[in-house]
Amino acid sequence: MTADCLSATFAALADPTRRAILARLTFGELSVGELARPFKISGPAITKHLKVLQRVGLITRGRHAQWRPCRLETKPLKEVADWVEEYRRFWDQSFDRLDEYLAEIQKKGKKHDPKK
Repeated sequence: MTADCLSATFAALADPTRRAILARLTFGELSVGELARPFKISGPAITKHLKVLQRVGLITRGRHAQWRPCRLETKPLKEVADWVEEYRRFWDQSFDRLDEYLAEIQKKGKKHDPKK
């Protein structure tokens, strides 16, 4: 994934309404009306959110006669998760080194403890 695509995906995910829309789509396809139902925003506002999600590939919109379902697409989310995973490994390694350092300090402190 290019940095620009990753930036666009993070920008799309930055909005809580868009994240809520994606969460609702984890249960399956929904129409625009079904997606809009729990939100206290206008239809055009929902449409704008859906266009942002569609533009970055987080959803696709189909057409079956009068029904226009929205479907979650997982590839961009997987790419974000893979990118974040690299940083999780970094932090895990950093915490492991910190644990080793603290254990070393405690060990040295016990050797030099005047109470013993």
